[in-house]
Amino acid sequence: MNLVTNEQEAAPSTGVRTTEPLTQHVQRANEWIRDFDRRHPLLWDTVFTGFWTTAALIDWTGGGWRNVTHNPDTPGPLLLVLSLGLSVPLLWRRTHPGTVMMAMAPFAVVNAWSGATLQAALLQLVVIYHMALRRPLRDLWWATALMLTPVTVSTARYGEGQWSQQIGSYVTSVGVAVLIGVTIRTRENYTEALEDRARRLETERDQQARIATAAERARIAREMHDIIGHHLSVITGLADGGRYAATRSPDRAAQALDAIGTTSRQALGELRRLLDVLRDDDTALPAERNPQPGLTDLDRLVDGVRAAGLPVRLITEGRPSALPPGRELTVYRVVQEALTNTLKHAGPDATAEITLVHGDGGAVTVTVTDTGRGTPLPSPTDGRGLPGMRERTALYDGTLEAGPRPAPARGWRVHLHLPEEAPQ
Repeated sequence: MNLVTNEQEAAPSTGVRTTEPLTQHVQRANEWIRDFDRRHPLLWDTVFTGFWTTAALIDWTGGGWRNVTHNPDTPGPLLLVLSLGLSVPLLWRRTHPGTVMMAMAPFAVVNAWSGATLQAALLQLVVIYHMALRRPLRDLWWATALMLTPVTVSTARYGEGQWSQQIGSYVTSVGVAVLIGVTIRTRENYTEALEDRARRLETERDQQARIATAAERARIAREMHDIIGHHLSVITGLADGGRYAATRSPDRAAQALDAIGTTSRQALGELRRLLDVLRDDDTALPAERNPQPGLTDLDRLVDGVRAAGLPVRLITEGRPSALPPGRELTVYRVVQEALTNTLKHAGPDATAEITLVHGDGGAVTVTVTDTGRGTPLPSPTDGRGLPGMRERTALYDGTLEAGPRPAPARGWRVHLHLPEEAPQ
């Protein structure tokens, strides 16, 4: 009891509006009835029509119609036909309300003209309610005219009471039925609009999630390409150098093997850190979480390439300024990709030179040249390699140029320029 009381007292402070138990039961019952009706519409229509048909027949056989009739001598067969004609068409009131209204109109006119005045004529109010619920609202004009015709005929023929009273009361009844139908229709349309909006929001959310997933996969693919491509190129160069040195200088071969081990461990650590974002197992051992490489890691990158047998010269100009990690990573990956391609395609006796120029406002210009064969590089379409570098560059409105050096120079040139950072 104390727990319930505390929860009830805490509810207002959280700003969450709770629903009364009785309201919840009514809502669940209403949802169940609506769901059952959607799955078995004919059953409900049959029960509804059968109920009112039975009521109309009881009114006729029991003599209740005589209390309001203008003609107590109305033939029994005519009363039976009128009772059925004013009730049986209700079976199609939801699917064809306009047709049902026109089918009932002649029986209602005969009912008024003969003076029988059966109460079953009031069932037309159910039909016009469904017309207001499902048909275009402009159809209500002729439907109302059809319903007022029997009242006008009865008033003109039997003349009991004032015209304003008889017709006015019936118009009020019609107006109430139409108002209920329009209100429910408006509520259903509003609910459908909310549901459609919710579905569209869910679809957009799923699409955004898929887009984000695809972008993350592309980013991971680029990072993996850069890491694996570069380190494997370095390892390949070290392995080739170690093989040649094995017969002449075992010490140099051992150094090459040590460098291969160090490079492999670095690549493994970077891959573990990169792929850790994809792991959902909380019990797994956490990977090392080192920051992404930046400009301060260029020296280590150059040393690794030199150890692989490619002479590299690094020239830095301008005053280095603190750059956002994303810009530093872009510069690092472009240099790494350029050196990796040089290791793969430049051939023997090639050299490389890196010129890093720091500008004002975080602007950076990097030029990587080599003296290799200048063989055109393949252009993959999977978002990695040079296309991936261009994507990285485009994130900061920069430019990336890659191609053979102009004659008579030999080799390949990669030029990156990141403009000044936009003021925040």
